[in-house]
This record gives sequence, C-alpha cells and structure tokens, in this order.
Amino acid sequence: MEHPRRLRMTPEIRRLVREVVLEPRNLVQPFFVHLGKDPEPIASMPGQYRHSLESLVEAAGEAREAGVGGVILFGVLPKEQKDELGHGAYDDEGVVQQALRLLKRHYPDLLLIADTCLCEYTAHGHCGVLVGDQVANDPTLELLGKTAVSQARAGADVVAPSAMMDGQVAAIRRALDEAGLTHVPILSYAVKFASAFYGPFRDAADSAPAFGDRKSYQMDPAAGVWDALREARLDDAEGADMLMVKPALAYLDLVHLLKERFEKPVAAYLVSGEYSMIKAAAERGWLDERRVVLETLTGIRRAGAQFILTYHALEAARWLNAGEGNDS
Repeated sequence: MEHPRRLRMTPEIRRLVREVVLEPRNLVQPFFVHLGKDPEPIASMPGQYRHSLESLVEAAGEAREAGVGGVILFGVLPKEQKDELGHGAYDDEGVVQQALRLLKRHYPDLLLIADTCLCEYTAHGHCGVLVGDQVANDPTLELLGKTAVSQARAGADVVAPSAMMDGQVAAIRRALDEAGLTHVPILSYAVKFASAFYGPFRDAADSAPAFGDRKSYQMDPAAGVWDALREARLDDAEGADMLMVKPALAYLDLVHLLKERFEKPVAAYLVSGEYSMIKAAAERGWLDERRVVLETLTGIRRAGAQFILTYHALEAARWLNAGEGNDS
C-alpha cells in the first residue's frame, strides 16, 4: 500500500519535496499615480491609492525594500485633461513620465514597468482612436508607439501594451527600435479578456468607456483556446519578449498552455476584481487573507506564471519575508 502522507507529515518534509516556489521577486506591484498633492484611497480596492508623486516614492520604496520583482504604473487624469486622442499618454511631461523619472532617480535598481495604453487618457475611455463610434485599429498603433517611446525615455525598463489592438507589438517594437531603444523589452498583454473582473480598476483609473464596451477588441471569455493561442502567437512573432494572461484565476489553463507552447516568460495579472473579492471576504471574517492570498499566488505559479502582477504584491512579499508561508 502506498502512503503519500509520509511526505506530508512534517513542515520539514513538505518543504523538502515542494515543487512550486513563491518568492517576492515573482511579484509585481501595480500603482496608480496622479498629479494631485495627496494620495486618495480607492473605495473599491481597500488598501490601494491613487498616489501623489510624493506618496508614490514612499510606496515604491517599500516595495523595493520588500524585494518585489518590480512595479507597474498606471496614470490617472482628471476629466478636464482628457481628450479624444489621449495626448496624456504620450506627453513627455505626462503623469506616468514624471513618475518614471522620479522613481528612477530615487531607486535606480527598481524595475519600472509602464502600462502602454490610451484608455486612462481619452475622454471616451476607449483604448484607441475613434472613427464614429468604433475604435480604429491602425490609427491607434502610431499613438501606442509614441507612448512607448515616451515612457522608455522617461525611465521605463519595460513597456506593457494593454490596448489589444492588432499589430500593436510590432508597431511598438518598430517605434522603440527607430528611437534607439532596442534594449527595452515588451511585456505583451497577449491574452486579455473582456472581463467583468476589471470593475474596481476602472473606478481607480476613471477609465470606464463612456459608451459601449471593449468586446470588439478584448477577447471573448468563451472563445476558447484557439483564440488565446492565436493572440499569443501573433504577439510572439511581432517581437514580444514576455507574454501575459489577464485575468488570472479564471484562465489558469491558458497560463499553463502558454508556458508549454512558447519559449518566453509568461506572466499573469491577478486583477482588481480578484483582489477586491479577497479583501471584502477577509474584512467580513469569511477568509484568512494571508493564507488565501499565498495559496492563490502559489496556484498561479504552479500553472506556469514566472511572475504575477498583483495588488497584494507588497503584503505578500512581507508575509513571505517573515516566513509566513503555507506552513505557518
């Protein structure tokens, strides 16, 4: 008779045979930043803020101290500063560009990722240029390229296009190379679904579409494996250096599939709705937040994600540094 329990009897044995390793370096902390004087708490994302530049420096320093793998920045503009073409995204004095320069000056060794999209900066809230009431794919590509170049020049170590425009990776790679920024890698939101889990993010970034939805360019959750593989294959061929799946938990099969099919690092984004569900349940005493977060992140790592974008990154890193893993 076999006894699998023999290898589970003590913490020492469990650690010895454990295959999945979760470390702070596997986590990336997203930050929202605005040009206001004070940080603003985000009601739908307890513990998260729209940071001022000053508070962002402090928060990023805490993330660096905890050993996270990096941070990713999202800009927040007041409505009166948004326009039809999202100029704030590629303004060299834009909020993300200012934040990148500031963080690079304070923490030269902290990995800085810039989300490369237009939705936070357009008056209509869509991720590209509008022609009538439709998002026009090809006119958007030039603006995404300009955004990536501006971000990289400001200090972004990685640019992460999330607009889901066809050909965006190729356009950004070409723009970066022509600007002499051949060293800047692209983290592609290769497999990004039109998900209901983005609600709190759109509240945080004030980026909800003013009309319609994003189903014509983000992926259909019911489309199946073929669509995910096609999107990932296209981004791979266009020059993406890393591939990401977003959201994470409902699509772990695709995280695993990309890990098996592509010889590039695979990431997963544990998005705002997934974060807020755990927070809400923990606040009500229904879940042990630490244990659930670490179990969730471990599961995403098991599926094949080399690193995870998560709003729990800083908290999780501190738990891991304190030795508060699954055996505590």
